[in-house]
Amino acid sequence: QVQLVESGGGLVQAGGSLRLSCAASGRTFNSYAMGWFRQAPGKEREFVAVISSSGGRTDYADSVKGRFTISRDNAKNTVYLQMNSLKPEDTAVYYCAGKHTYYSGSYYYPNSYDYDYWGHGTQVTVSS
Repeated sequence: QVQLVESGGGLVQAGGSLRLSCAASGRTFNSYAMGWFRQAPGKEREFVAVISSSGGRTDYADSVKGRFTISRDNAKNTVYLQMNSLKPEDTAVYYCAGKHTYYSGSYYYPNSYDYDYWGHGTQVTVSS
């Protein structure tokens, strides 16, 4: 069982930055690829970014490429999402999710149904 707790959300002006964190419980964090998803009001949950269990491979949604960076610290059981140049359309609840993998380089998990565990989310609001 893995528990995920997000933090770092808040209100920021367009063009600003935020860093989200997701702290994981358990001793097998380094066996999980970790993803970030978001859900805006009235919209479906969408993929944002993913990082392999080793941290060596990442993937991003086209809408955030060049602005967001996913990273992880396996010693701290934490995954991060650095968000720069934020836009009002980035406003959403952001969720982290964990996918158990047997291969440390596996990272192609763009669908929510790929994931085994989810956090409760953190609100990000970007004002124009």
